Amino acid sequence: MVETGLVYLQLVQPASSFSGGEAQRVKLAKELSSRSPGRTLYLLDEPTTCLHPEDVRRLLQRPHWLVDRCNSVFVVDHYLELVKCADWVIDLGPGGGEEGGSVVAVGTPEEVAECKESVTGRMLKAHFIQREAHEEHEDWNRDRRSSRRGWDRSRLQD
Repeated sequence: MVETGLVYLQLVQPASSFSGGEAQRVKLAKELSSRSPGRTLYLLDEPTTCLHPEDVRRLLQRPHWLVDRCNSVFVVDHYLELVKCADWVIDLGPGGGEEGGSVVAVGTPEEVAECKESVTGRMLKAHFIQREAHEEHEDWNRDRRSSRRGWDRSRLQD
């Protein structure tokens, strides 16, 4: 239950009071606790709804665990942190409701990020650019700190 982000539920709480996402995660927790023989298809419908980001992080580890045991996991979600971790993305759109339902892009998150017609792709691209900028900034800070330490050492030797 902890691994699926349901640590806040109480044992005395009636199941009829669970939201759809909570009920789905209770079922997932039950599956995770059993010894699955593999070859099972898990369909998760927006499992990140109403979860705290830390609980989402924990939940993101579970699909990989299921796949590693020869299961298939199909997730329907809009949460970018989940989409970017997918092995394969099928982006439906171009909009929602009456304006949706067509396949706009398919592929890895990086491939979908290159599709200009995909809203999800544009969001992924912005995320990847932001991540690269952050990584470059971290590299720059690391280099600056190490060069500063070298300068300090050389100055002490003189």
